[in-house]
Amino acid sequence: MKLTSPAFWIGAASLAVVVLVAVVDARRAAPGELARVHGRESDLQGRSGCKQCHGGWFADMTESCNECHDPIAADMENKSGVHGFLAPEIVNECGTCHDEHHGADFELVNARSFALAGIDDVKRFDHCRVGFEMNGAHLELDCVQCHEYAWDDDLPAGAQRFRGLDQDCGTCHADPHDGRMQIGCTTCHGQERWDGLHSVGHERFLPLVGGHGDVGCRECHAKDEPHSLEVLGERRSRPAPRECIDCHVMPHAPSFVEGVAQLSSCTQGATCVTCHQAEHTSFRDPALAALITPEQHAASGFRLDAPHHEAACATCHAPEELEFEARYPRRDADTCSVCHEDVHEGQFAEGPFAEGDCLACHGRLAWEPHEFDLADHARTRFELVGAHTKRECRDCHVDPPEGTPRAFHGTERVCEACHEDAHDGFFAGVTDELPALDAGECARCHGNETFADVPPAVFDHGRFTGFAVDGAHAQAECAVCHPLAEEPDELGRRFGRVAEHFGEFSGCVTCHDDPHAGVFDRVPALETFGGREDCARCHDSSSFRSLVEPFDHGRWTGFALVEEHAAAACTACHAPLRRADELGRTLERANGPACADCHFDPHAGQFRVEGRTDCARCHTSGAPDYLRFDHERDARFALGEQHADLDCSACHEAVDLADGREAVRYRPLPITCVECHGVHEDVLLRKKTRRKE
Repeated sequence: MKLTSPAFWIGAASLAVVVLVAVVDARRAAPGELARVHGRESDLQGRSGCKQCHGGWFADMTESCNECHDPIAADMENKSGVHGFLAPEIVNECGTCHDEHHGADFELVNARSFALAGIDDVKRFDHCRVGFEMNGAHLELDCVQCHEYAWDDDLPAGAQRFRGLDQDCGTCHADPHDGRMQIGCTTCHGQERWDGLHSVGHERFLPLVGGHGDVGCRECHAKDEPHSLEVLGERRSRPAPRECIDCHVMPHAPSFVEGVAQLSSCTQGATCVTCHQAEHTSFRDPALAALITPEQHAASGFRLDAPHHEAACATCHAPEELEFEARYPRRDADTCSVCHEDVHEGQFAEGPFAEGDCLACHGRLAWEPHEFDLADHARTRFELVGAHTKRECRDCHVDPPEGTPRAFHGTERVCEACHEDAHDGFFAGVTDELPALDAGECARCHGNETFADVPPAVFDHGRFTGFAVDGAHAQAECAVCHPLAEEPDELGRRFGRVAEHFGEFSGCVTCHDDPHAGVFDRVPALETFGGREDCARCHDSSSFRSLVEPFDHGRWTGFALVEEHAAAACTACHAPLRRADELGRTLERANGPACADCHFDPHAGQFRVEGRTDCARCHTSGAPDYLRFDHERDARFALGEQHADLDCSACHEAVDLADGREAVRYRPLPITCVECHGVHEDVLLRKKTRRKE
């Protein structure tokens, strides 16, 4: 820029004005009188004193303040005290809270200062902000009782309004122990009152709550004893902490204490706390029951397995019993009758089950199901075998009337005592003539497994019923003639009587249905054949397939088997069934005596007359492929010489029928020349040519 430039001279003039204003302002007097505490400091007087607070060319006011108030600077650096937790925007702006130049009577620390620091009411200041949790009796004190200059307008030189106090109790309180206690006052005393002793850290050995909460210190720490307060306060060779049994008598059995100690991994003298907690007010505290574990109870010799695990403690340990031995009598877990009533009323007081108390039959875990097994029952008068091993006990030992015990002794052993005669005395006339059995009449035929299991060698059907079972009957199951009912009757019988199901005996038809549907009874002359009646005319008792003599098909059915039919297998006309029908028949009935009943009609009904097709009109049974059809005689169209040499297919062609089948058409066909040949004579020639080809 040139010196002659107007811009240069304008800039220079502006700079001169600024310098002049600064010089004039620097020579002006201070904006106001200092506060009293600053005004009495000689080095802050006059114009030269300004820089002591406002700093020189290379310092600011905050640094100047910290040079004089170094404890405040340390608080801000260490994040302690009131200044250590100021908001970032004011922590380095001292003048924001402590305004100056308002005269000697202006308080540099005022309500506004505290408010900016987050303290709405200085008299309710939370001392936790400075690391002192003040409570109890201290809250009743006025600030000046600890902070001498709290409300003074003019602090003495070097004095601090709130800072400078030591939190050690000895700063304010005289030591009544004359230095004997080397531990801090707060170890035993709280802030409520001096005589309200407490012990910080005492919970490491014994929480002072519950039953110990109202016990005076001297009751446990009496003078001149190894655990006196004076001895414990010296912090030298302290005695080992005491265990519960050092103060309390142990009423439990040594085996129980030893077992609990092993479970808790502690000494036997300290086992008490596993159940008796410090919060309890007595050794019979109601909460005690909830703390005893099943494993601990098992250490007493009595496991709390089912069903004892659900029993309330008071059920076995009566609350009204005040003496320990009466309330906890150390019962034997194997002697149930000590607690439980004998519901059998002495039925097992003598005999093989007298020893062992209830556990001789019942398990430790529950009364039911019992553990009385077959081996035990064999020790009684009646050994259980066969089906009896599968019965419920109450089947023989029935539910008793209310108020009476279930009967076990004296139960009868013979079958008739429990089982009614399902035969309604049918065999009484026979068995009366036989020697009696110890097990009863049922055992004469029936075994112990099931009533239905009657060995043939034991039961003589002819002897007991008058009907000898031989042939196929000897091979059949009893239920074939005595059908089993779906549900047993009132006697438990499912085995049907013959008369009930089939009526009075009248030969084979009493039990067997006629699978031939009466076909062989239509000819009166055949009602008796060979001196035999009914099914026996053809069959013997060995099997329905076993015939007395060969079956004469023509005689019995009216359809003689000749030529090819004689060589055909029965199943060619009587197709075998996949399973027997309701009558026991295994072969189907023939479709009928007509050819078309069995043979497929390849002509698709073209020769059906009045609903029936007679194959024999054209075919012989001996040679089905042989035709005895005479076109001149049997058709309405005589071939004559002109058509005699033609193949049948020249006129009878295979066609597709409406139902999807294919068949050679024989009828109806046209019979006039024009219908086949039309008006051209070469048609016949073409057909002859096609026949030769």
